[in-house]
This record gives sequence, structure tokens and C-alpha cells, in this order.
Amino acid sequence: MKTQSSQPKKIGAREGGKPDEAGRNAASRMPPRRTWLTFLIVLLANYLLMRLLFPSPQPGKVPYTLFKAQVTQGNVAKIYSRGESITGRFKSAVTYPVRPDSNTGAAPRPLLDFETTLPTFVDPGLETLLISKGVEISAEPIQQGSTWRSLLLSFAPGLLIIGAYVWLFRRAAKQGGIGGGLMGIGRSTARRFDTTQEMKVTFEDVAGIDEAEEELVEIVDFLKDPPKYTRLGGTAPKGVLLVGAPGTGKTLLARAVAGEAGVPFFSMSG
Repeated sequence: MKTQSSQPKKIGAREGGKPDEAGRNAASRMPPRRTWLTFLIVLLANYLLMRLLFPSPQPGKVPYTLFKAQVTQGNVAKIYSRGESITGRFKSAVTYPVRPDSNTGAAPRPLLDFETTLPTFVDPGLETLLISKGVEISAEPIQQGSTWRSLLLSFAPGLLIIGAYVWLFRRAAKQGGIGGGLMGIGRSTARRFDTTQEMKVTFEDVAGIDEAEEELVEIVDFLKDPPKYTRLGGTAPKGVLLVGAPGTGKTLLARAVAGEAGVPFFSMSG
């Protein structure tokens, strides 16, 4: 004679089990691939934002007469000439314009890097004057700042945020198992049993479940071939409930359902 407490009627288990293989757990401690694409977009947006908020300094435009006067005074460190354009750097900052320009609205500001335009007439004495004053004549454009420094300032904030996220994700995954949330929030204690890795359990391994097996045949059939039901408009079962005292085989029956269907089995406790 069978009793109500000695056999479960329906399925769904929450008990302990063996953890999945170590390689799969290690992979779960890294953010998903889609997250890395998000990181790339964040870095690009951060770079563009930093370039917009903190643009590279541009050389101030000065008249040729001011440039030549500074050369005469020995205040020009180096220049680069291309066509009629001359760019260079003063040894000491020069304030230009001297007073606010009512036409252009330019306000006086100290200039270290400058740009000027050669006059249309030839100035044969310029080269001699530059050499006599020890001005370096460069064949390469003058950098307006360190390229590495510019890249570091552009990407550093985004890299720090991404590094902190990855560290928190791995820490949470290590503490919370599969699906662990950041700082342990929403962590899951679910453990997976794969039918290809663990010992397969079937209905033959569970005694005294004839009635329960009959009720679970449709569940097993759905898990084996979901399209068979979805093509007809059917939906996945919301779940079933096992009723029975501890030790009556609820977890074993749940594993048997997964084994019969050939699908992974997840078990939770707590």
C-alpha cells in the first residue's frame, strides 16, 4: 500500500548537489561577450567626450612683425615652416593681443605656441637672423603636447571604470556562484548537473513512482522536443510542485525527469 508521503506527485526540486566543472565556473567569472562590446562603445564615447571637453591646445596666431621682434630679442626656441606658414614656440610666454581687439573680440592671453604667415615679399635676412639667435629650425611639425599623455587622459577614466566593473563582477561571481550579482546582490546558489557529465538518472532508478511518472510523461516529452508543442501554439510548462516529506526522493525524481529528457538539471537550496 502506498502512502501520500512516500511518493511525490509533481516535480520541482530545491536541494543541494555537486558543482559543475571548474572550467565552466571560471568562464562564468568573466563578463559576457556582449558586455565587452559595451565596454568598447564606452571607451570610444569617453575618448570623444574628453577630446570635446579638453581639446588639444592650438597655437595662437600672431603678426609677422611680432614674430620677428621676438626672434630679435632671442625669445623664439624653435620654428617649423611649410609654405607661407610658420609655427613655433616661444621660450617665454608672450601676451597677445596687448589689449582686447574690438574687431575680432579676442582677449589678451599668454602664448607659448604660435603661428604666423610669411609676407608676400621676400625677407632674405630672416634665415640669417634665426641662425644668429640660435633658433632651432625643425623639419617636423611641432607637437602641441605629448601624444601618450593625450591618449592617457582620454582613455584613463573609461579604463578605470571597466577595470572596477570586471573586478567586482569576478569577485561577485566567485562568492555567489553561477549568476552571482555585483556585491553579492541577487546571487544564485543554483548548481548545474549536466547529463553528459554527471551520472544519468532515469525513472528506472527511482522506485515507487508509477503514478508520478504518468503525470510527468508530458513534461518529459515537451523537454525532448519543444517545437512539437510550440508549432501548435503551446507554451512551456510553468513548473510543477513535488509534495512529500524529506527523504522521499523529490530531488532524485527531478533528476530523473531531466535524465529522461536529456537536458541539464539545476538544483537550489535555501
